[in-house]
Amino acid sequence: MRMPGKATMGLGRRGLLAAAGVAAGSGAITGFPTIWAQNIKNVTLRQFGTGVSNLNAIADKVKADLGFTLSMTALDSDAVTQKAVTQPKSFDIADIEYWICKKVYPTGTLQPMEVKRIKYFDKIVPTFTSGRLTPTTPIAQGTAPHTVSFVDSPTAKTFAAGQTGWMTLIPTIYNADTLGIRPDLVGRPITHWKDLMDPAFKGKASILNIPSIGIMDAAMVMESMGRIKYADKGNMTKPEIDKTIGFLIEAKKAGQFRAFWKTFDESVNLMAAGEVIIQSMWSPAVAAVRSKGIPCVYQPLAEGYRAWGGGLGIARHLSGLERDAAYEYINWYLSGWVGAYLNRQGYYSAVLETSKQHMSADEWGFWMEGKPAKADILSPEGKVMEKAGAVRDGGSFQERMGAVACWNSVMTEDRYMVQKWNEFIAA
Repeated sequence: MRMPGKATMGLGRRGLLAAAGVAAGSGAITGFPTIWAQNIKNVTLRQFGTGVSNLNAIADKVKADLGFTLSMTALDSDAVTQKAVTQPKSFDIADIEYWICKKVYPTGTLQPMEVKRIKYFDKIVPTFTSGRLTPTTPIAQGTAPHTVSFVDSPTAKTFAAGQTGWMTLIPTIYNADTLGIRPDLVGRPITHWKDLMDPAFKGKASILNIPSIGIMDAAMVMESMGRIKYADKGNMTKPEIDKTIGFLIEAKKAGQFRAFWKTFDESVNLMAAGEVIIQSMWSPAVAAVRSKGIPCVYQPLAEGYRAWGGGLGIARHLSGLERDAAYEYINWYLSGWVGAYLNRQGYYSAVLETSKQHMSADEWGFWMEGKPAKADILSPEGKVMEKAGAVRDGGSFQERMGAVACWNSVMTEDRYMVQKWNEFIAA
């Protein structure tokens, strides 16, 4: 990462931003003062995160709209956590999930962001600021994003009880997850999480091998079966963890599982090949299977969804022009183009109002309102994802995100849980 020249250093953050005076995402870097426009091209921000949102198309669009370079590295969730904690100088922007934030932020490798510098803060979906999608939506179990979104000061390492002027992450992407199925192969309606353990699917079921997420799917299954009632699925006691892992080992030894996947591509390949017909899955992975002409459904279930969300954080070491560029980038991220790009893949964007402006009425109706598509629905790359007449699995944004039962989580007994999970995988 190159450092700014002396002239830029002398401007100071406030003076530079005041001079910039251009709405993020306008795409006109000529609107910046000469000193900014000259130096911003020399900036490279190094971002890392999971593959779902570290996409080349975003880096290309940043270069076109803002003028600087965004260098992206995609890792799995465990590797993201490790890098954020142990290699704080190796990145400038952390694209991390909220359950990971609970592990990372207290280590001090990220700096909080000033709410007043976030242009679209007031338009962020309230799930991330208050915990409730609507005033009457219950707050879900697990690491709900709003519980790790705020701190009390620029130096605080513990999370604030409510909204403050300092945010740990700016939300960008999220979804409500459920089971994916091959309707042509399961042979009956799938309506509950417990269906994952139906002996009829022996050797044809799969669960994902990311401990903090996989155990939440297992918890949804166990409650559905009536085997246990957790006080909080997202923060199990040791006896609850023991019972959950014992159940999983029992199912594994009985041959219920065909595989344990870690990556998006693995889940797609297992389902497309028919090796697995019911499994933990992510919405765009279901779409990827369907794009191959293979039936695949993201099945709404009676007990609700397991949700996850991610956001952008700024490295503690970032300052000067690079930090100003990071704020410009985050504001640009919320300004609509990226939101529409993510919505078209089956994810949800943090600021709905701006992303709607970058989508057709038919796209918005299909992805967000649960309406039948009037024309074929295309992926960001122009591939047909859904045929005209299709309705999104699970319906509208309100129906899906309003039925979240739990969020991906970090438990108080996290180390113990991971140890037990690894015993399950090794069993």
